[in-house]
Amino acid sequence: MTIKEIQNKKEWEGFLESIQEKTFLQSWNWGEFQKENKKKFWRLGLYEDGHLRAVGLVIKNPIFTFGRYQKNFLFCPHGPLVASPEAQERIRLLKIFLDYLKNLARKEKVAFIRLAPFWPDEPSLRKAMRSLGCRPAPMFIHPELTWELNLESSEEAFLKAMRKTTRYLIKKGLTWPGLEIKKGINAEDLEIFQKLYQKTTKRHHFVPFPLSYLKKEIQVFQKDKEILIFSALLQDKALASAIIVFWQGIAFYHHGASINSQRVPAAYLLQWKIIQEAKKRGCHLYNFWGITSSTDKKHPWWGLTLFKKGFGGEAHAYLKTQDFILSKIYWFNWLIEVLRRLKRKL
Repeated sequence: MTIKEIQNKKEWEGFLESIQEKTFLQSWNWGEFQKENKKKFWRLGLYEDGHLRAVGLVIKNPIFTFGRYQKNFLFCPHGPLVASPEAQERIRLLKIFLDYLKNLARKEKVAFIRLAPFWPDEPSLRKAMRSLGCRPAPMFIHPELTWELNLESSEEAFLKAMRKTTRYLIKKGLTWPGLEIKKGINAEDLEIFQKLYQKTTKRHHFVPFPLSYLKKEIQVFQKDKEILIFSALLQDKALASAIIVFWQGIAFYHHGASINSQRVPAAYLLQWKIIQEAKKRGCHLYNFWGITSSTDKKHPWWGLTLFKKGFGGEAHAYLKTQDFILSKIYWFNWLIEVLRRLKRKL
């Protein structure tokens, strides 16, 4: 059994083609995006008998910085990914992977290791994570519960399976005077998104990604034509916008923004056009990204969840993000994340 860094994009992406449950957070280009953000990262491959059996993009992230003093953690977003779907084999390879990360973490002098395997949230896997010395993280970084739509049906079948209100609003949007959907990837498209994004963050009280972050993400994924910005415009006024990543036959609703336009069904038409584009590109799945399981209407994601579910599809719950503690500093970060979660009412 050998673990080493993979330098070949074709080998990395080729292995991921064989994995069914995955997201672009383990893609080659997500690593390139980390490079643009000046972050240290490793594309690790686990080989057994000369065959690649698992991969994990691992990123060194900061916890906090005081002057010259900085503390970090190692993070594997929606990974590692293992060739076998069997729980026992996944855990066997994860143990080997985690042992390697422990040594890497000590060299890098980090406080903890955070893993977010994109595996089903099953009791056997939860138990196995505990046996490896991991504990559930106080706060997730990326979605653990997603809403996913199979795109292998016809458009007529999609519409039929949607919530009645969603279907009605899409049809209404198609005939709404002056309402159009624009798609592109230039500076003007990003400016439209950014203005709406700022309004959205103020309305929902969350910290937005800076413009430089969005620019770098677009620049990286644009090279392989894996990203587009969709905007709903009413007589040149932007009402809704979304940044969509297209990767290995899956479309991801990564960033969204809108203004309150209860009268105009702009957001519904926007999503319908994204679904059509995804089908045109040969995607078999549309990942709407995160939702909540809460039925509390006061939950900050309740309305967004209701909106996403209206298009049909099903929820997928994945294993909770796991932490392996290496330093007492972990508990400082634990407290900050608990307070952050409580403040955001998540």
